[in-house]
Amino acid sequence: MASLQSRRTLQRLFSQYIRGRQNPIRQNHSSEGIQHIDKILIANRGEIACRVIRTARRLGIRTVAVYSDADKDSLHVSMADEAYNIGPPAATQSYLRQDKIMDVVKASGAQAIHPGYGFLSENTEFAELCGKEGVVFIGPPASAIRDMGIKSTSKSIMSAAGVPIIEGYHGEDQSNTTLAAEAAKIGYPVMIKAVRGGGGKGMRIAHSPEEFESQLESARAEGLKSFGDDVMLLEKFVETPRHVEVQVFGDKHDNYVYLFERDCSVQRRHQKIIEEAPAPGLSDEVRRSLGEAAVRAARAVNYVGAGTVEFIMDKHQKFFFMEMNTRLQVEHPVTEMITGTDLVEWQIRVASGEKIPVEQKDIQFKGHAFEARIYAEDPNNTFMPGAGPLLHLTTPSPDENTRIDTGVRQGDEVSVHYDPMIAKLVVWSEDRGSALRRIKSALADYHVLGLSTNIQFLMDLADNRHFEAADVHTDFIPQHYNELFPERTVSDTALCQAAVSLVIQEADKAKDRCVNTLDPFSPFTMCTAVRINSPPTRKIVLQDGDQKVEIIVQSNSEGSYTIKIKNKQYNVTATQRKEADEMKITCNIDGKFSSAHIVQMGSSIHIFSLDGRQDLALPVPEYLGASGAKAKTGDPIAPMPGVIDKVMVKPSDNVEKGQPMVKMIAMKMEYVINAPSAGVVEKVFFKEGETVSKGSVLVHIKSSSEEEEAE
Repeated sequence: MASLQSRRTLQRLFSQYIRGRQNPIRQNHSSEGIQHIDKILIANRGEIACRVIRTARRLGIRTVAVYSDADKDSLHVSMADEAYNIGPPAATQSYLRQDKIMDVVKASGAQAIHPGYGFLSENTEFAELCGKEGVVFIGPPASAIRDMGIKSTSKSIMSAAGVPIIEGYHGEDQSNTTLAAEAAKIGYPVMIKAVRGGGGKGMRIAHSPEEFESQLESARAEGLKSFGDDVMLLEKFVETPRHVEVQVFGDKHDNYVYLFERDCSVQRRHQKIIEEAPAPGLSDEVRRSLGEAAVRAARAVNYVGAGTVEFIMDKHQKFFFMEMNTRLQVEHPVTEMITGTDLVEWQIRVASGEKIPVEQKDIQFKGHAFEARIYAEDPNNTFMPGAGPLLHLTTPSPDENTRIDTGVRQGDEVSVHYDPMIAKLVVWSEDRGSALRRIKSALADYHVLGLSTNIQFLMDLADNRHFEAADVHTDFIPQHYNELFPERTVSDTALCQAAVSLVIQEADKAKDRCVNTLDPFSPFTMCTAVRINSPPTRKIVLQDGDQKVEIIVQSNSEGSYTIKIKNKQYNVTATQRKEADEMKITCNIDGKFSSAHIVQMGSSIHIFSLDGRQDLALPVPEYLGASGAKAKTGDPIAPMPGVIDKVMVKPSDNVEKGQPMVKMIAMKMEYVINAPSAGVVEKVFFKEGETVSKGSVLVHIKSSSEEEEAE
């Protein structure tokens, strides 16, 4: 409690300058250098738009939302004071259209734009356009975005500012011969990066001279496609590094502070999954050196607002500048949790011309925080992104130590057009161990049905002994793959819980029928519990994947149950009550207590517990389950929901096995679907621009064997 009280004191310190003032941004506009802001347009969507709206509302600032056709019913639209449609679902026709955003600014009378993250947040041209139009851009100067957006330029600036950088080549000569020679000088392994890269795109690792050229060409192609630039830089690759980043803040009065660091080492596809603050295991000296280096980086480009300076750190805690993100980071809540700040509030105040409210000596951190990113994706299928409706959604209860940043509600749909993040689950506690226990518990209380999520993976990750020991690095998932992706079968505990839940629900329904029947003791009703010579039993058959499990439930006179599963027998007592859309069942199974939340949707039964989610089904009769066409062996299918970007074949084309047939776009990523077998294209089922669901047959290929059978 002492730590929590100290954290509350720190929060009061950071907010003392607004006490007694209803809206300091409005009241200060007459002061020199302070610009009046009472309406902000949020040039973004989803979770970050909702996040900005909450702070603006607390400050008494009105908000303007923009939305695409796909987002017309979304949460950020309903939360804002005003909302304007800006075009079709594709971001290039809506959220990335600077002209449309500026039209809404003029129509709504907003004085400022908050870009969130992604989309236009690090677009130099957009920041410049805001300046030309007299609109406050709640972000850094365009010059800082430009300098930090080109990796080779940023490395030169950082080196001159005394920020440690990795040995590498950032020269203009981009010939294969020169780059190969520079790689040899640096020494393998070598990191190849697009100078305008980000989000892991345009990045490859060459472990030897033999693979250098192929990796170089691959990085060039992706860099050109993603950023319109195929210029590369080379760096010495630090093996098993940690990814540690520092939150910095600058204002227009030449004041700079750092708000300590975050560890974001555990990643997939070079993208973060779980973050924590502060970074575990750092000495006070390293922590101070990191913060001071980050401030030097911000000062070198006259930075204003919230920024993140990212470093890689070797096993000796020696760190090197990697890049600077010139925007608010997705993981900023963990910094807010340990420092008691509201970084969006700071952004708004600094953009309006106010000073940073505290000095470096006043900033401390308390406790430890974790952020788990909950995505619609399938970790067991290379983290393939997904989409679809949130048919069922319950979350842990938010409080001062548990925070949920989200842009969706039950019934909403995760769209194929945008990032598949569902929410950010953030927790705080007095130390890392208790914070880790809290995130595990909160993840167990996060229940989603309707699409695949990474929640089970996050639970396994948080429970991993190496993660518990803070032995983390960017290769963590590949190194511990078998532990993080264990083979799973539904446990006998879950089978007992499901079976007893069904029996209790059936008994409750029978009681209701008894109340309504004219003859409650009729032998043709289920109202009497009288049985001749033996207690009542019920056989329940449940489906665990492809396997059918037979469960015998015997209801005993004292209210307990005897359950037989295969050759095992369990004595069970249970209570069950309805909580929202779920049934909570508490069982004593052979003296061991367990509880779970059970959701039944049609024939499927889902058990949520501290062990994660386990899925069962009531077998569907064959005559009900035989509908729908199935793909033949040689037919390519959609591996995830998405939009058809390009169709590369037409009917009557001869195709070879492995030949590209269809290109899909899903969650800002591109996937090429190849022919599973050789044959002749008989039918193409979708056109370019159409949306497809996971498992849809894209093309029918008539194989050689089919042609022979026809003859």
